[in-house]
Amino acid sequence: MSRRILIVVGHPDPSPDRLCRGLARAYGEGAEKAGHVVRRVDLAAIDFPMLRTMQEFEHGSIPDELKGAAEAIVWAEHIVFVFPLWLGTMPARLKSFLEQVMRPGTAFAYPDKGGGFTKTLLRGRSARVVVTMGMPSVVYRLWFLGHGIAGMKRSILHFVGISPVRETLFGMVAGASDATRAKWISQMHKLGERAR
Repeated sequence: MSRRILIVVGHPDPSPDRLCRGLARAYGEGAEKAGHVVRRVDLAAIDFPMLRTMQEFEHGSIPDELKGAAEAIVWAEHIVFVFPLWLGTMPARLKSFLEQVMRPGTAFAYPDKGGGFTKTLLRGRSARVVVTMGMPSVVYRLWFLGHGIAGMKRSILHFVGISPVRETLFGMVAGASDATRAKWISQMHKLGERAR
C-alpha cells in the first residue's frame, strides 16, 4: 500500500558529500521504487528566521520560506528526519525549523478556555529519526541514554501526535569504511521500500 512520505534532511552543511544526504537519498529512492510518494525538505537549502518570542510562536505566521514544508508535514503519513548528532542532540538549524513548523494551529491546538489537554493535530503519522554520530551508537544509547533523540521523540514528535517514532543510529561515521557506508546506504534503501 502506497504511503505519503516526507524526508527532512537536517544537516546544515549543503555539501552533497555529507553522509546524511546519501542516507536520505537512498531512503527516498527505495520508497519511490516501491511506489510510495516522496517529498523532500533540505534545511541547508532554505534560509529562514529563528523564532524569538512566545508571542511570535503562538500568534505569528509560519515564514513564507517554510510554508511548503509545513504543508508537507500535514500532507505526510510518514516523516523521516536525517541529521548528524551535534553536542548530543540535533543541530540548531533543525531545532529552529521544528519550532517554526510545529506551531499551534498546524501541529497542535491549545485547550479551550475551559481547560483540558492540548489537542494533537498530527495524530496518525509515524516517523523515523536517522542520526549519524562520531561515537559508537551503543555508547550514545547506554551512557548518554540517547537524551537528545529521546527529547525530540517525547517533547516534539509525540507531543504533536506522531507515533510510533523509530530510530536508526549510525556511529563512528568519520572512520567508517566504504563497505560499511555501502551497507548503511543499502539499509536505508530497504527501510524506504518498506516505508518504515
